[in-house]
Amino acid sequence: MIGVILIAANLRAPLTSIGSLITSIRTDLGISHALAGTITTLPLLAFALLSPFAPKIAHKITMERTIFLSLVVLAIGIVLRSLFGTGALFAGTILIGVAIAFGNVLLPGFIKMNFPLKVGIMTGMYGVFMNIFAALGSGLSVPLTFIGEIGWEGSLAFWVIPVFVAIAVWAPQLKKVKEPAGYSKATPKEKLSLVRSPLAWMITIFMGLQSLVFYTLVTWLPEILQGMGYSMSAAGWMLFLMQFAIIPFTFIIPVLAERMKNQSLLGGATAILFVLGITGVLIGNQSLIPISVILIGIGAGSAFSLAMMFFSMRTSTAVEASDMSGMAQSFGYLLAAAGPIVFGGLHDMTGSWTMPLIMLIVLAGVIFIVGIAAGRDTVISNTVSKER
Repeated sequence: MIGVILIAANLRAPLTSIGSLITSIRTDLGISHALAGTITTLPLLAFALLSPFAPKIAHKITMERTIFLSLVVLAIGIVLRSLFGTGALFAGTILIGVAIAFGNVLLPGFIKMNFPLKVGIMTGMYGVFMNIFAALGSGLSVPLTFIGEIGWEGSLAFWVIPVFVAIAVWAPQLKKVKEPAGYSKATPKEKLSLVRSPLAWMITIFMGLQSLVFYTLVTWLPEILQGMGYSMSAAGWMLFLMQFAIIPFTFIIPVLAERMKNQSLLGGATAILFVLGITGVLIGNQSLIPISVILIGIGAGSAFSLAMMFFSMRTSTAVEASDMSGMAQSFGYLLAAAGPIVFGGLHDMTGSWTMPLIMLIVLAGVIFIVGIAAGRDTVISNTVSKER
């Protein structure tokens, strides 16, 4: 359980620590808004391309060893990104994406396999600690740059410390050499059923679009707020507030969802929260900004937790949960990867944040539709989804 918590703590902080520093990085490197958006997009592409392979590798060498190796790669990526120049910034970012992709996919299956009667609580704990550290990544990034004048490079390097702690705590799991019971029973036919299932695609689109909204705002919200008159540090703390608002709902929503017959109401509500919050940012009234970022945070926490719960609640076994997680995070993050680049590109084209924010509001409408569909009380069978 402690190992799951520590891994969760490292799944977002290396990414969210970028947002508050994006202006400094962009200025230092002399790159455009669109190119700066790739710093967030590269990990999302790694999520998309590698997620389908995570269950296969875990099947061959066990989940425990696969997760351990991903932590090692994560540490290497953070150091490389932080300390060795412009080219290394992008190379290290790719490695970070590769490492986090494996943790993203395997933890829901690991929880279903090892805590079958506590999926809601464990998913909630996983989400809480992931988002606590995600919020700290946003809030502390700018203050860390002033410690000994280490700059943005040293600030990003700081996040290797919790990775080392996770590696030390997770190391005893390597003693588990046997494949978990039932984990080797997946067949190609079972995997193909996900692609043919409308329910699986609703879950995938829900996962992808909520990720697109989250990562786009993590990347660009500080710069949007700086354009409204916020200092770089104050904008970073607004991003912290958004992610702090996520925390209680990443615990509440899984526990609540597990007790409900269906989760359609929750799926629709997350989209409404996104619309209200993003509209508040679009209006641009500084007095509305704190309320707006809190609403976005509640929506993001609820949407992510629901997506994680859908992987378990809409499948029957740990194998199916991992495969559903792999599909949703592969196609979903491929969709999400376009967000920061398109958002930044629209700003470059229009010279304003209005059209990019309207784009997010429209996508929140799609989240409303697929959230209701994914929340229905159905389960994915070998060929089609059917009523329980």
